[in-house]
This record gives sequence, structure tokens and C-alpha cells, in this order.
Amino acid sequence: MSTDPSPPARPATLEDVARLAGVSRATVSRVINGSHTVDPARRLKVERAVAAASYVPNRAARSLVTRRTDSIALVVSERQQRSSAGPFAGRIFTDPHFGRVVDGLLGELRPAGVQMALMLADDADTRDQLVGYLHQGHVDGVVLISQHSDDPLPGMLARCGLPAVLASRPATSGEPIGCVEVDQRLGARLAADRLVGRGCRRIATVCGPLDMPAGSERLTGFREAMADHGAASVVAVEGGFTQAGGAAAMKRLLERVPDLDGVFIASDLMALGALPVLHRQGRRVPEDVAVVGFDDSDAAVACDPRLTTVRQPVEEMAGEMARLLLERIADPGRPARSVVFAPELVVRQSG
Repeated sequence: MSTDPSPPARPATLEDVARLAGVSRATVSRVINGSHTVDPARRLKVERAVAAASYVPNRAARSLVTRRTDSIALVVSERQQRSSAGPFAGRIFTDPHFGRVVDGLLGELRPAGVQMALMLADDADTRDQLVGYLHQGHVDGVVLISQHSDDPLPGMLARCGLPAVLASRPATSGEPIGCVEVDQRLGARLAADRLVGRGCRRIATVCGPLDMPAGSERLTGFREAMADHGAASVVAVEGGFTQAGGAAAMKRLLERVPDLDGVFIASDLMALGALPVLHRQGRRVPEDVAVVGFDDSDAAVACDPRLTTVRQPVEEMAGEMARLLLERIADPGRPARSVVFAPELVVRQSG
């Protein structure tokens, strides 16, 4: 008696599905490739036959027909790193904001059967290599998180004609690239209004890097709001959008404004570093110093006390980026669209 195992079952083919459904191979192909020209009754027969045969489309063959890879690139770009800033990849993977962006993207891409590849670019050579790779058709489109306003990558992507969506407004107007962002200035105004409404009189800010759109826009919005409240000038110290940077900035801020009684810290991560500095200086929060952050990330609830902050709906924004990109991939002639989300103030114990 032979003990040889039975040969594995042959994978189902298009012909098998066509035979089960009682339609032509071409009809099956059109259904699988998402054509809208198939009669609904025939489409239903094909879908039932696909399930019965456990048919798995050959992705490589399908891409020859659709000219799509069913994948997109999430590109994170910033300037060439400085040695004091720490490894680029390490900063990305430990940033709570980045994890929220990925969650929001996957929530839209997975149901659409689209895979996502992460790519990092932090110098001119890497950007050139990345654009060359993308231009060869390895992905259908790009979601770009660009860290600096003078980043050339948005323009490079626009010139190569690849569908792309930015996570902030492009520096150069007229580029055929959509973007999704929060109203940064309005968010900073909410913070200013909160601090003034609490009765704070010596108000300052720990801001983000001014060569980054989020940093400059939040500072501008805060200063504009404070001017409307009668404060002609506001002391600002850059904190780098990092926990360590927030701690260092708060030390410098207290040296410049020792009687500080209200502070807008332009990211929750910076606030997580700044609050212990206030505690060590004997300043109670919020009794002596009211603190308002920005983001409403996990860092906000890790703060002691829990942080009053401006919420930007990161997951929803990332989902919208995915939807805009899938629209452009499906219809390359569709005009680029941009969407601006409204922030909201989340009141907790710090201010």
C-alpha cells in the first residue's frame, strides 16, 4: 500500500470559475478587475462561483490588465538628520503621531485590498533614488508626510506624474497635489482663548520648529489670537516637537519669563517633557501655571496632570488622505482636492 501523500489540489483558474458560473472567461475577468459593465445578475453568478471555487486572482496577471500594483507608498521625508537629533527611523517609530497616521491609512486601504509600503527619505540622494523607484511603477500612488516647508519632494512627485496626497499644505502653490491638514491657526487660537479665559496674564509658548509648517502656523495663530486679546508680544522658545526638546525649552522659557502663569505647548509630546520641569521648579499645574498642548495624543493622558489640549483628528485625517489618493488612482484626470479639518479643545486637568 502506497504511503505517498496525495498531490496538492490544483488552484482554481479563471476557466474553472467561468464554467461554474456558466459565463465566458472574459466576463469573469471583467468582474474580478472591477468593471462596471457586467450585468448585475451575471456579476452575482461570478461572485458565487469565485467563492465556491476558492479562486484567488493572480495579482501579477491582474496588474498586466489594470496597470496597477494595488499598493501605495507612505513616504516620510525630512532634511538630512543632524547627529544630535537621533536616528531618523528611530524618531519616526517612537512618535505617537506617526502610529495614528498609519492606523488611519490602513483603515481605508485594507478594505480596498491595497497594501502599503513605508519609505523614508532624509537626504538628496535618498530622495532621488526614491523618486526613481516610484517612477518605475512599483506603486500606484504616494501619501507624503513632509517635515519641512522647503522639501523638494512634493515638486519631484508632481513632475513625475504619480498620484500623491500630502499630510500638510505644499510650500509651492499650483502643484497638482492634494493635501489633508488641520486648521493649525484655529487650533492655536483655541489654546490662547482657553488660557486667557482662565485669567492667565503672563502667557508664553513652547513652539515647534519654525521651518516646519505645523510649527510656524501654530505660533502665528497663537500670536494673532494673543494680539486680539491685547498682548502685543508673546515670548516663544522652540522645542523641536520632541519630549527632550520640550523639557529644554521649558527651562529656557522659565529663565525668560519667571512669573509665567500660562503656557501653550505646541505638541503633547513636548508637554510631556515640559511638565516635570515645572514640577521641579515648584510650579503647580494648573494652580500656578496653566498648560495647554496640541494633538490630543497618548502623551496627553500620560502627562501629570492630564493635559488640556487641542485635538486634531489624526486617524480621520489619514483616512481622508487614503480616500483622496484612491480617487486619484482610479481617475488620474480628477483634479487634486484638499481637505481642512477643524480642531477642537479637549479640557482636562492641566489648564
